[in-house]
Amino acid sequence: MNRLAEMGVDILWFMPITPISAKNKKGSMGSYYACSSYREINPAYGTMDDWKLVVEEAHSLGMKVILDWVANHTGCDHEWTITRPDFYKKNPEGEFYDAHGWDDVIDLNYENQDMRSEMISCMHQWVFETGIDGFRCDMAMLTPVDFWMQARNALQKVRPLFWLAELDPLDNPEYMKVFDAAYTWRWMNETASFIKEGAHHVHQLRQVLDLYSRSLPLSACTAWFTSNHDENSWNGTEYEKYGPMTLPLAVFSTTWKGLPLIYSGQEIPNQKRLKFFEKDPIDWSGNIQLHDFYRSLLQLRKTNAALSCSDGDTQCLHVWNSVDHHVFSYVRSHEEDAVVVLINFSGWDLPEVEVDTLGQTGEYRELFTGETAEFNHQRFLLAIPAWGYKVWVKKKAEQ
Repeated sequence: MNRLAEMGVDILWFMPITPISAKNKKGSMGSYYACSSYREINPAYGTMDDWKLVVEEAHSLGMKVILDWVANHTGCDHEWTITRPDFYKKNPEGEFYDAHGWDDVIDLNYENQDMRSEMISCMHQWVFETGIDGFRCDMAMLTPVDFWMQARNALQKVRPLFWLAELDPLDNPEYMKVFDAAYTWRWMNETASFIKEGAHHVHQLRQVLDLYSRSLPLSACTAWFTSNHDENSWNGTEYEKYGPMTLPLAVFSTTWKGLPLIYSGQEIPNQKRLKFFEKDPIDWSGNIQLHDFYRSLLQLRKTNAALSCSDGDTQCLHVWNSVDHHVFSYVRSHEEDAVVVLINFSGWDLPEVEVDTLGQTGEYRELFTGETAEFNHQRFLLAIPAWGYKVWVKKKAEQ
C-alpha cells in the first residue's frame, strides 16, 4: 500500500469482498459478484477487523477507499432467499431468475420498498462501521436511478461519499444526476477498434471525445481506462488489445479531463489474462517496470491545478497540429498553470510536427525527459516517435 501511495494513487477500489454463493457457482471459486450476504466479509480475505485496519492504513497514507457494491442481483443462495424471498423477482413459475441470462445470480425486486431500505442499511453498515469513502456501483444502470438517489441522500447523512458508476454516461445520462463519475465504455471500444483497424485516422477518436464534452454537464467526471477485471479476463490484456498504443492511452487517460482508472498490475505491467472464477494471483515478484511512469503522471495530477477534474474553471482544449490525422494535441490550463500534451497515435516516426499552443507562453519542461523549451505565442516544431508522447508542463506550476 505504501508503494501505491508513493505512486500517486488517490483512491483504492476494492472489488466485492462479501462471501461468494456456493449454489450454481462457476469454477472452483465462483464469482465475487454473486454474494451470499451483504453484511459479512469473505473469510478467505480475513475478518471485519482486518478490513478496518486496511481502511485505516489507506487513510493514514492519504488515500480513500471505495467498495464494489452489487445492487442488481445476489448469488443464488443469498441469505435473503430464505429470510426474505419477497425481495426477489420471480418468473411465472414462481422461481427466482436473472433477466440477463446469468445463471449464477438472481435479480432483486426494486418495487419492494422494504428491500430498498434493507439494501441501504447494509451499505450504511460498511460506511459507518468500517469507514469506507464511497462505492463503485456494479452495472449501475440495471438498478433504478431513483434508488441510487435514495441511497445517496440517506448515506450523505453519515458523511459525503464518492460514487462511481459502472456505466457509460452517454448511454445513461440521467444517472449522472446521482453519480460523481462513470466509465467511458464507448471510448474504450472506439480506441480498441481504432488500433485493430490499422490506426489510420484519429478524427474518429476526437469525435467520441467531443460527444462526451457536448453531452455531459460540467459536473460529470469521466473515468478513462484501458483495462479492468472484465476486460482482462474476457477480452484480453491491454497489450493484446492495444499493443504499442497501450502507454500512449495511459498518458491520455491521466491528462485528459476526468479520472484515470488503473487496474491491478498495469504498472508491472501484467501481460496475463486472469481467470475470473479461479484464484489466479498477479505475480508481483519482479521489477515494477512502469511504477515511475505512472508516478510521474499521477503526481503531476496531484500538484498541477490544470489537470483537475472537479474545477469547472479548468480548460481542456484541442489545439491545431500539422499532422492532426495522427497526433492528438491539447492544452489543459487553470489560471497560471498549464500542461500541453502531444500523443502520436500511429506507427510512424514524425520528425517535424508543428503545433499551435493557443498563445501559451513561458518556460516548459517535458515530464518524462526533463528537456526544456520556451513557448512564446508562436507555433513550434518538435519530433515525436511512433507511438510517442510529450507532456510539457509550465514550470511555474511546479514551484
